[in-house]
Amino acid sequence: MADRPGPFSGRCQSLLVLSIAHDGKNGTFDTGARHMIRTDPETPDLFLTPVDEVFVRNHLGPHPRLDRATWSLTVEGLVERPLRLDFPAVQALPQVRLTAVHECFGNPLRPTVPTRAVTNLEWAGVPLAAVLELAGPLPQARHVWLEGADTGDFAGESGLSYLKDLPLDQASSEVVLAHTMNGEPLRPDHGYPLRAVAPRMFGTNSVKWLSRIVLAADRPDHVFTTRLYTRVLPGEYEARPVREKDVSSKLLTPGDGSSVPAGSCELAGYAWSSTEVTSVEIAVDDADWQPATLDRRGPDPAWQRFRLRHDLAPGPHRIRCRATDSAGRVQPLTGDRNAVHEIHVLAEPSAIPGGH
Repeated sequence: MADRPGPFSGRCQSLLVLSIAHDGKNGTFDTGARHMIRTDPETPDLFLTPVDEVFVRNHLGPHPRLDRATWSLTVEGLVERPLRLDFPAVQALPQVRLTAVHECFGNPLRPTVPTRAVTNLEWAGVPLAAVLELAGPLPQARHVWLEGADTGDFAGESGLSYLKDLPLDQASSEVVLAHTMNGEPLRPDHGYPLRAVAPRMFGTNSVKWLSRIVLAADRPDHVFTTRLYTRVLPGEYEARPVREKDVSSKLLTPGDGSSVPAGSCELAGYAWSSTEVTSVEIAVDDADWQPATLDRRGPDPAWQRFRLRHDLAPGPHRIRCRATDSAGRVQPLTGDRNAVHEIHVLAEPSAIPGGH
C-alpha cells in the first residue's frame, strides 16, 4: 500500500479556478468536485439545525472510509512528546460542549458571491489545548497544521490532502476536536470519527476526518492554505487567510418567494459574526431601516435571533436585513459575500366575507 501523501504533496503551480453552478430547484451548489451545499434548511426556524439539513462540502471526492476502532490521531512536529492517540484515548481527555454557527465561506476565488450556507450546531469533543498539553509544544512552535484523512485530485492537481493552519495561540484557545454533532456521533460526511471545529471561523478551517496535527514554526505552502481561501479585506492591500466569520444575517420568516396575508407580519431570522451581533435593522421596500428586536448572544458563538412585526400592504414587497457586530462591522449593501440579505414576498389581501 502506498504511503499517504504528506502535507506538501501535490503543490499547485497556479491559481485553481472553481466554477459554481446553482441549482435553484434543490438549493445546492456544484463545483465539479464532490461538493454539494444545501443553502436553505427545510426547518429554518429552529435554533439548532437538524443534522439531516446541514450542508456538505468535500474538496477531494467522497468521504474516506474510516473506522474509529482502527483510526488514530498523530501529533508531531515541534513537540516534546510525539503522540498517536486512538479514539478511546481521545474520549478519555476532558470533554467540552458548545453551540456555534457553522458557515461555508463559498467559492474561494469568487469571494464576493454570497452563498449563506449556514447552520447552527451543538458540538462535543476535546479542547485542542488538552491534546497539545500532552504533546508539549516546543518554544519555537508558532503554527498548528490540521490535516484530514481525505486525499485526492483537485482541479488538475493530484495527490492532495486537505490541510489548514492556524496560529498556535488562537488554535489552542478556541479549537475543539469534535466527535459529536447535535448529540449524535459524527456522520461520515461530517468528519467521522473526529474533526476540528474552529467556532468563530468559516467552515473551511474546521478540518474533517482529522488524522494529523503538526506544530511548526511557519505556515505550510499548500493549495488550501496559501493559494486558496485568501482575500484582501476592505482598506487593506495584502491577502490574508480566510478565518474569522464576517458579520451577516439572514431572513428566514417569511420564506423567500412566499405569499403571506396582508397586514401584520412577523419578519424574523438569525444574525451571526465572529463576535457578538449588537443590532439588526430591517427595511421593507424603499422605507427607512427599522431596528429589530435582537436576542443577546450567550457564552457560545451561536447565532442570534431577530424579529420585527410590520404591516404589509397588499402587493409585492422586497425585505432586507442588515447586522452590525461589536467590532463595528456593518453588512455592506452590495458587492461582498456578506452583503445584506433580501427576500421577496407577496402580501395577499384577505377575502371579504360575503363578497362576490
